[in-house]
Amino acid sequence: MTVRSRWSRSRTGDPASATTDAGPPTAQVTPAELEDCLRACAVHSGKLVGSLDKRRIALAEKLRELLALWATQEQAQPAATGASGLIRRGAKAVTGGTLSNELLDALLGVANKALDCGYDDELNLALLINDTVLSQRKNSRAGWRLRGRLLEAMGRPDAAVEAFDRYLGLTQEDGFGVRSKVAGLRTAQERRGELLTLLQRTVPDSAAFAAGPATDVWADGLQTHSAGDWDGARARLVGALVALDRAEAPEQEFQEALGHYLDLSTSAQHRPTPELTRAIALFAEQRRNRMRGPLDDPLFGGLQWISLGEFRNKVAGKSICLVANSGKVGESGKGAEIDGYDLVVRFNSYKIDAVHTGKRTDIHVSIHKHGFNWDRPVDIRLVFGGISNDWKYSLRNRLVPGAQKFLGDESLRWPVRNIGKLGNDVWPAIPTSGFNMLWLLDFLDVSPTLDLIGFDFYESGAYRIDAAMKMPITSVHEYTSEKAWVMERAQSVSGMRISLR
Repeated sequence: MTVRSRWSRSRTGDPASATTDAGPPTAQVTPAELEDCLRACAVHSGKLVGSLDKRRIALAEKLRELLALWATQEQAQPAATGASGLIRRGAKAVTGGTLSNELLDALLGVANKALDCGYDDELNLALLINDTVLSQRKNSRAGWRLRGRLLEAMGRPDAAVEAFDRYLGLTQEDGFGVRSKVAGLRTAQERRGELLTLLQRTVPDSAAFAAGPATDVWADGLQTHSAGDWDGARARLVGALVALDRAEAPEQEFQEALGHYLDLSTSAQHRPTPELTRAIALFAEQRRNRMRGPLDDPLFGGLQWISLGEFRNKVAGKSICLVANSGKVGESGKGAEIDGYDLVVRFNSYKIDAVHTGKRTDIHVSIHKHGFNWDRPVDIRLVFGGISNDWKYSLRNRLVPGAQKFLGDESLRWPVRNIGKLGNDVWPAIPTSGFNMLWLLDFLDVSPTLDLIGFDFYESGAYRIDAAMKMPITSVHEYTSEKAWVMERAQSVSGMRISLR
């Protein structure tokens, strides 16, 4: 498969050996047929048999789900010879019509797992799927966000920004922190340009080498450095960097070469010049902005961190209502009743409809992986996450200054695991945000009323803000176990209300 040949990355180990025959990279979609895409998925599924790589094992499972779904949808079609015939026949049928929502979600699931793998073959597959999805659904929000992530992974930050901008133009809710990502990429590109201009000004002789093949010039520069001629070497190395930039080489290639050059410069100059110091600062700043967007308000509106003990004091003696994001809440008519509690707790991508859900949100509980409703003003925001560094990264990039007065600290990061010490041997499934909060309040045991409204564990479907409605009800959580835990502790059950106190 040669889908990504125009953007292919070198595997030679030479940072200046990027493929450069692509022309200006953009986020433009290459039209792709569903038939070709499904055939490629079937072929790739076969390649993953016996893989020991956990990421490829996860991809293989998504591919099996996709192909099983496709086979199920095609059972009514006339029999064909072989799996490829099944795929080919069904794909043609849909190509002339519309892509079903179920198949769309399955394709995106495969593409996301392929992107997680990060290998060239899998990135090729993800790009083909993405082209196919956007050929069928040109205004797919999930498709454009995937394209931005994919282009960024391929080392095309300018094209990634273009794709992310398309996504932002299609959604009102930025639950995935795309605006921060775009701001970081743009700032990084600005600093990169400043750095390259500084190097060209500092090493004017580099202009004589900038027109040559980047790989050859780079190798010549390293050889000249080994011979002890630093002035000649840096002219060639900077010239090679300029050549890479002009050829629009993948960003990873350019960054590797740039880092190597600065390492050599630092070693060659016992007393760094102001220009070198500035170059290193620009290098660090552009790398930092690629990892995380710039902060307008490092104090996030003066929020206060609260610990486990401080949170206990804030809920002690209060009647608490926890409102589920279930379908039956959205038609419950219990809005006034919900607002009558001392504290109202809502989760993740909750949706407000005053008649049914009530208006108040005192405590917002969210998983760290997305930022839906993080801009809604609340008194307390608790963000849960299993891995400390990922949790901290999400807080830095997704918190909205002034949107919360208090934020749970590390002691409240992952209650079931960290406070309850319930390991995988006791609770194998990944605890949901709702279960973490339920467990925490039950553990503290300081609230005279602890009621759950609409907790049917998604039996009635999801009721969320529009931007989150297409998010799947994840299978990594074991809702049956959580429901059993709740019912074992229930003091009473009345209609939509489960009372734990």
